[in-house]
Amino acid sequence: MKMWLLRLLTAAGLAVDAYVHVALAEAYDPVGASITEGTLFRAQAAAAALAAVLVLASGRNRWVWAFAFLVAASAVGAVLLYRYVDVGSLGPLPNMHEPVWYPKKTVSAVAEAVAALCAAVGFVRVSRNRTPGRRA
Repeated sequence: MKMWLLRLLTAAGLAVDAYVHVALAEAYDPVGASITEGTLFRAQAAAAALAAVLVLASGRNRWVWAFAFLVAASAVGAVLLYRYVDVGSLGPLPNMHEPVWYPKKTVSAVAEAVAALCAAVGFVRVSRNRTPGRRA
């Protein structure tokens, strides 16, 4: 797969992730006390947007790919965990268990999975292409 296509797919997945989290954040503001689920959604959206921009701007840096992978993988991991497991509250974090799938949640999960997979491939490809004397 061409690097430009990996960059585009990763950034697109992260952009969808950011959009969906911003769109849903207000609805989740009542969930939680000191840290609400809406606040967490906004933080995820900001991280995903930053990762998307970095992948497009600096797709030859392996740390950019690592950051994109961590953002996307943590998001898809969280949505799957809280969909299927009632974890409960964790310290200041609210109980985010939501045992249903709906269109925006599904689109976001698929986009995050695509972004995570593409970011992992991008990281491996950029790491393999490094010359011994060059640091990224």
